[in-house]
Amino acid sequence: MSSDKKHPKESDIIKFLEGDSSRRSFIKNLSIAAAAGSAALTTGCIPSLAEASTEEMKLRWQEFFKKHYRLMTQEEKDAAVGRLERLAKLENNLDLQMGSEPPIDGVLYGYGFNITRCTGFMECVTACIKENNLDRKVHTQYIRIFEMEPGKLDPSTGDGQYYHEVPVDNKFYMGTQCFHCENAPCTKACPTKATWKEPDGIVVVDYDWCIGCRYCQAACPYYGRRFNWGKPEIPKDEINTKQHYLGNRIRPMGKMEKCTFCIQRTRKGRLPACVEACPTGARVFGNLLDPDSEIRYVLKHKKVFRMKEELETDPKFWYFID
Repeated sequence: MSSDKKHPKESDIIKFLEGDSSRRSFIKNLSIAAAAGSAALTTGCIPSLAEASTEEMKLRWQEFFKKHYRLMTQEEKDAAVGRLERLAKLENNLDLQMGSEPPIDGVLYGYGFNITRCTGFMECVTACIKENNLDRKVHTQYIRIFEMEPGKLDPSTGDGQYYHEVPVDNKFYMGTQCFHCENAPCTKACPTKATWKEPDGIVVVDYDWCIGCRYCQAACPYYGRRFNWGKPEIPKDEINTKQHYLGNRIRPMGKMEKCTFCIQRTRKGRLPACVEACPTGARVFGNLLDPDSEIRYVLKHKKVFRMKEELETDPKFWYFID
């Protein structure tokens, strides 16, 4: 490969978008970069130049060249949030409220699921879909509810696709989702470090750094990961515009996604949508470091268990009975 073939720099791209260099020269440089084998600038990764406004192209390129979220300064995070808000306005005439709220000091989130109270109504699933901008076309769900036989505690033995009136006599209901493990195998499997555990215990995904290899999905013993096979389809009037950079912003095609304990809500002191929607109070959420929290009360006073304890993943999700 010839040493005089160089990739275009971000500064050169921005100058072009601001009108300081010729379009012909810029396109030529992109062609040289592609011919040199640049994986980052292959067809499909380059933002469309033909159909976008100059402002939109500039914003897209700045997004394309940003750092991994974990390496970004707060100023860079704020700038990225601002770009996404502006792009949503330019592309879809949406007024987003994109956040990048950091973990709250002294907080470690935990979750409890009361299998004696859940009646299988699935209001939690519906609330999760709406809150987290899940794909309506393929009916993506972060939460699954299983109808279980007495004496069985492995959800894989239950019916996760029941379509009848509930509750059913002599059955009980058991929910699963991401368990936000303290020793999460998914984070170890990711080759690009696009998924990690935050200080408040929430396991997150940087959607821009995820390469869609699905190693995390294979590593998860709780079936907590979902893959976007196509471009998510959500009716415009149903899009939740209150979003978080690591949470419910609309995910691109070919990325992994999962429950984030509704990071866009919980880091503002609210309950996850599923907890708020549960009509029977079967779901409990709170700060494990607060001895007066409801989740700590459950752990102290109820009969609790966690799934697949032998794997030593240390999930922050407990099942309990009254």
